[in-house]
Amino acid sequence: MLSRTRRLWHTLRPLRPGQLIWRVRFRAFKPRARVVSGMTRRSAVSKWQSCARTPTLTGATTFRFLDVERDIATRADWNRSDWPKLWLYNAHYFDDLVADGATSRHAWHEALITRWIAENPAPRGNGWEPYPTSLRIVNWVKWALAGNTLPDGATDSLATQADWLSRRLEYHLLANHLWANAKALVFAGSFLVGPRADEWRRLGTALLRNEIPEQFLTDGGHFERSPMYHSILLEDLVDLVQLAALYPDLHDPKDVTLWREVAERARGWLTAMTHPDGEISFFNDAAFGIAPAPAAIHAYAESVGVDTAPATHWLADTGYARIEVPRAVAIVDVGEVGPTYQPGHAHADTLSFEFSLDERRVLVNTGTSTYGVSPERARQRGTAAHNTVTIDDADSSEVWAGFRCARRAIPRDVEVTPTTVKAAHDGYERLAGSPIHRRWCDLEPGMLRVIDRIERSFDTAVARFHVHPDCAVTIDDERSGAIRVGEAAIRWRAEGASTCRVLPSTWHPRFGHSVDNRVIEIAFAGDKIMTTFAWDER
Repeated sequence: MLSRTRRLWHTLRPLRPGQLIWRVRFRAFKPRARVVSGMTRRSAVSKWQSCARTPTLTGATTFRFLDVERDIATRADWNRSDWPKLWLYNAHYFDDLVADGATSRHAWHEALITRWIAENPAPRGNGWEPYPTSLRIVNWVKWALAGNTLPDGATDSLATQADWLSRRLEYHLLANHLWANAKALVFAGSFLVGPRADEWRRLGTALLRNEIPEQFLTDGGHFERSPMYHSILLEDLVDLVQLAALYPDLHDPKDVTLWREVAERARGWLTAMTHPDGEISFFNDAAFGIAPAPAAIHAYAESVGVDTAPATHWLADTGYARIEVPRAVAIVDVGEVGPTYQPGHAHADTLSFEFSLDERRVLVNTGTSTYGVSPERARQRGTAAHNTVTIDDADSSEVWAGFRCARRAIPRDVEVTPTTVKAAHDGYERLAGSPIHRRWCDLEPGMLRVIDRIERSFDTAVARFHVHPDCAVTIDDERSGAIRVGEAAIRWRAEGASTCRVLPSTWHPRFGHSVDNRVIEIAFAGDKIMTTFAWDER
């Protein structure tokens, strides 16, 4: 009980006082939905063009989300208690309206909008929670701006949703949730005509003015430090730039300039955090298929005139370093786990890294396949699921309960060059002996050298290196082995190890998806291990 109370205290202590007040208010006071009718749409100067996105509607009522296909055939299916809430959330987003080939599914989309209005009365069910409401508003507006005619009742429904959202903002969560609320109000307030629409647009714009400098750091990265969420919000910024172009006299040029400049920096950050295979790296909550792929986002940005800032090897504000030599790239996490008051998407991955050779991933963090509160969610967020060191079987940051984090690792003594990263963190100081983990990653042609040292006393320490499923792993003796990467062979060796093992594990590139892989576990014999990964230069 004492341990749980202490953990809860360390979870609540970093929150902003306003979050606690808003949480109580959000739970205790739920405003009545007000039906808003009679509003009309505003004419735009051109049609909406969407970012490339994989379709999710596989039939007139059949959806595929998170690697699972289900049929929403009845009113009750929108809110089934035996289906995962995240899957149901996706059904209420209406992302398929702006997915590739949407025009071929126009009849399905029109019928689905009509069904949703009839089967989801305000303000009950998953669909009326603020986050899915926000995404749905934007997608309905985009669909209409792309040249489609909203079915009967949809304009009134859109206005009712926007009015409801304006009185149900997620100040208790902040971060990407409040951002999504703000964006939706800007879209609804731009698309619809009238005093209420103007109020929504002003409110959303004011929120974005506050949140953009808060959520996007100087290096261009989103402050939750997840390449996946960064990609989502980068697409949002480009959406806002395009919206302003469709309504050229509606938005303050200063706001549009801010959206554009931040989007340009964010593109540079995304480039630095992308592997040579063209997909995002896995730090904190991250998986493929939730946000559009980096190439799709870059192409979309260029199509609406958003340039990109140069990528840099050292993203100092978010705390990521990209070190590379010919053929090889490593991306290293030496930053904080996320914003102090909202670490819901944080993993205990401090000083972890991912590594690619010849445009193939070799060493990978475990990824994210689930958001439910479960042992598997806890495992994927834990330190042992990442390419770093666990001490005394503890996590470097105290992640728990799906989206909670108590005491967090704080990096220190960070030094970065184009080919080396040195850093330490204090996440284990709470343990007996107050140990400190120090790591030095050195990348040179033909070799990646990782030196881990533990200062002060500890009982056990283990370094783990998770190997991509496409790579074959062998162990030759207690301290060395090989990894086969396509035509290349990487020889690995651990000096200072008591034992080395190659064990089965799983990699999670998408939600709902699990792929068997292998992990190299290296136990410390003393206070230092040097692990080398060497390959022949061509």
